[in-house]
Amino acid sequence: MRWIEVDNYEQMSEQAAAVVINLVKEKPEAVIGLATGGTPAGTYKRLVDDYKQNTTSYENIKTVNLDEYVGLEKNSDQSYTYYMDQHLFDHINLKRENIHLPKAETPPYEQDAKDYEQLIEDLGGVDLQVLGIGENGHIGFNEPGTPFSSKTGVVELDPSTREANARYFENKDDVPTHAISMGISTIMKSKKIILLASGAKKAPILYNLFKTDVTEDIPASILKEHPDVTIIADSEALALLKEKEGSVNR
Repeated sequence: MRWIEVDNYEQMSEQAAAVVINLVKEKPEAVIGLATGGTPAGTYKRLVDDYKQNTTSYENIKTVNLDEYVGLEKNSDQSYTYYMDQHLFDHINLKRENIHLPKAETPPYEQDAKDYEQLIEDLGGVDLQVLGIGENGHIGFNEPGTPFSSKTGVVELDPSTREANARYFENKDDVPTHAISMGISTIMKSKKIILLASGAKKAPILYNLFKTDVTEDIPASILKEHPDVTIIADSEALALLKEKEGSVNR
């Protein structure tokens, strides 16, 4: 696991976008795993800017998203399908047939999850997975206690996760209680992973991730066993770790 410290959110976004752009140029048919939320939004903006300025082509790229809320229509402005269209897909030359998110609008959700797991396998797996990290250590929507062996499935969202995501809804009660999420074992099959973290709220979990052994209590800790993981974090997110350890390098 490699740690990269940057000064701020903008630099984190630039570094992450550079990793994606390099892969797109080196492997134009790559499969890229994408995340949603506030953390990767800046990365997507830089990908769009690069596309407009440098015409980097996504014509043969395929994407798979980590998760989608259960029960929301795809055109709902709180769905991750809508988020991805607004932040990235509508602004680059990615073919619609190459865009994949879990189908989670109507039951049977369990079958949708199995189908999504099979889809990722049929695509040949993920070449690069972009991750954020929850304040409780979740990756995707795999909450603390999720078995490391888990595959894509229907998951119940932790109250702290729903609280953190409530800012995207009119009120907290509107936040879905469940989602379909890539499983931890699914994520771990990715050839390369970059985990992004920004802001003081992420400082405690990054410190715990650095100090703690691999444990299902911190789902992201399994990334220590992956052969190619890079954490890109800004100074606020790394503040506690640097204060207590003096460095992010082992």
